[in-house]
Amino acid sequence: MRDVVSVLDGLYDPRWADDWDAVGTVAGDPDAPVTTVLLAVDPVAAVVDEAVAWGADLVVVHHPLWLKGVTSVAADSPKGRVVHTLIGHGIALHTCHTNADCPPLGVSESMAFALGVQDVRPLEPDDSPERGSGRIGALASPVTLDEFARRVATSLPSHHSAVRIAGDPGRTVETVALCGGSGDFLLGAAQAQGADVYVTSDLRHHPVSEHLEQPDPCAVIDVPHWSAEWTWLPVAADALRSALPGLEVRVSTIVTDPWTASLPGTV
Repeated sequence: MRDVVSVLDGLYDPRWADDWDAVGTVAGDPDAPVTTVLLAVDPVAAVVDEAVAWGADLVVVHHPLWLKGVTSVAADSPKGRVVHTLIGHGIALHTCHTNADCPPLGVSESMAFALGVQDVRPLEPDDSPERGSGRIGALASPVTLDEFARRVATSLPSHHSAVRIAGDPGRTVETVALCGGSGDFLLGAAQAQGADVYVTSDLRHHPVSEHLEQPDPCAVIDVPHWSAEWTWLPVAADALRSALPGLEVRVSTIVTDPWTASLPGTV
């Protein structure tokens, strides 16, 4: 396991994680042999059951199992049962969260690849020009907002939630800003850098409403959190396979988005 974690740390250095985050190995023996790795967004029971059924040695997830300290991991809670099931079957758990959001081949860059955005750069750079929050780039050719929104909906993995759009469906879209996961904190940066549209998740009413009151606001597309971040899994899987050719890596396709249905509103 130590070798796999070393590759992950090289790609997604734990030092890049936000101060509040909890990344790294949650369960597992660093010296244990690992030949099979399952990648998923969420460390939930369905993913753990998939790992057990497949015979995974290690599960790598994006979201932490815990963000705060606990005094018990008893199996009488959902998260406790996750830990007990993993340990009981000799399966390790490792988390790459905000340390995987900002770098090349990270969550936002992977989302850009999935949506056909080219020549990407960080929307809000860190101390390295290649690393930072969000991404901004250009489409190969301009399309309408309606066309681009449909591309977004079909390019992300299938889900039961909704893709929400704010803006004129006929406006031209060429410059695209985006952020995998919750990204309303970058809405101002997207506007300042001349994006035609900003794509992210978990957008709240007031920030979007206030944004749309500006002169010539960029359009906004809100997508399910899980589906946006899932786009990182195949990219990380390919990076692991390239670094460790003997490793068998699988990407979970279990939909762990919490929403199970959506209904269109009436106007």
